[in-house]
Amino acid sequence: MRELFEDVFGNEPLDPMESARRNMRPNLRKRFYDNASVGEGAPYPLLLDGRGVKTPAGNTLAAPSAPLGEAIAAEWNAQGERIDPATMPLTRLANTIIDGIAPNPAPVAEEIAKYLGSDLVCYRADTPEGLVAAQAQHWDPVLAWARETHGARFVLSEGVMFVAQPEGSVAAVRVTIPPDPWRLGAIHLITTLTGSALIALAVATRKLGIDEAWAAAHVDEDWNMKLWGRDELALARRATRFADMQAAGTVLSLAE
Repeated sequence: MRELFEDVFGNEPLDPMESARRNMRPNLRKRFYDNASVGEGAPYPLLLDGRGVKTPAGNTLAAPSAPLGEAIAAEWNAQGERIDPATMPLTRLANTIIDGIAPNPAPVAEEIAKYLGSDLVCYRADTPEGLVAAQAQHWDPVLAWARETHGARFVLSEGVMFVAQPEGSVAAVRVTIPPDPWRLGAIHLITTLTGSALIALAVATRKLGIDEAWAAAHVDEDWNMKLWGRDELALARRATRFADMQAAGTVLSLAE
């Protein structure tokens, strides 16, 4: 079963950012099972026709909770005649967490922490007025959450000029990065998709919903599309990334 699984998903990179950016493989394997289900006992293994499966690295594909396991199984049951990994963001994320994060979570937490030093929500436009207002509308509540919940005050900058953040503020938020590999992997994915560790951590604590976080991450892009029109190719790529974002949200809500 491991060989079949590798044939579907290939040798996925263990780096979470690279895994999140994988493109669909052109040759899709024919569906080789009738039913996907979840086994008993924690962790809850994915079963294909009653048989457990392995991740590309040879680990058992299993979820920390039954509801999350059911969500992963639902992706497999939703496949048609051929298995399309592009439509299985939750399974891809699970592979990344089990193979790449669980064995060594520290570097992933460190990468999230680095975003706090140059977070998206701290870099503001000075013009036009409408964009300035849109950024404030979506980003100020995130900064207010960090300030009110963690006592962390972040410094704003206009344009792309780097501004150093107070060490105490970064440290105060950094300690909230969870050690659990499933939550850590989901937060890392949201961080890389949005460019903001603050947005990701606000999602993890339910300060922001997935839709709110996604809108906050695309203020500039949405503003440009309003001015210059829709870019259908860019929107298609964005839809793929949003599916990954939703998968991360599912992990955060169901992994506990």
